[in-house]
Amino acid sequence: MQGKVAIIGYSGHGIVVADTAIGAGMPLQYYCEKNVVNINPFGLEYLGDETDKSFDSWDKGYNFILGVGDNNIRSRIAQVVLHANGKLPNVIHRNVYLSKHIELGIGNFISANATINALSRVGDFCILNTGCIIEHECLIANGAHIGPGAVLAGSVQVGSMSFVGANASIKQGIKIGANVIIGAGTVVITDIPDNTIVAGNPARNLR
Repeated sequence: MQGKVAIIGYSGHGIVVADTAIGAGMPLQYYCEKNVVNINPFGLEYLGDETDKSFDSWDKGYNFILGVGDNNIRSRIAQVVLHANGKLPNVIHRNVYLSKHIELGIGNFISANATINALSRVGDFCILNTGCIIEHECLIANGAHIGPGAVLAGSVQVGSMSFVGANASIKQGIKIGANVIIGAGTVVITDIPDNTIVAGNPARNLR
């Protein structure tokens, strides 16, 4: 990768993203946060607050990677970067399986041991977390987060900004709407409309 790399969001989830980026050979040197962080395991240099009007690094050729776990905040940050003509590369762990026959957007994080099988499509600014399985012909819309160990069987659709919790299982062909929250360990066997929270086995509506 050409150009310097800075991570936006450098705590919790961001530390995992930074670790993955460095392990994948990305030249990560900087971080952006509201303030200087106390925990800096990779010795990154503080670049500033990307939301501050005085932030002057947009035109210096940086690649920005997204270290924020919250779907809505992550997507807002991505739009700020793109509006400033910044670059948003994907961060992909060395130990993943990606079929050569998938479509992958920008600004995504794919964690260790994730699998994405043939003819699946992943939008922009998504998180595919540790050990998740995305089977054939799935569609994951912008800003979605698939939690650790979650399993999406074939032809599952996940709407924008939705969250699939750790170890959830989604039956083949299911359509999950936008802004949905699926609790950890949930088993989904019917379609889920927009703006819904579900949990349990089988999934039951909590909102």
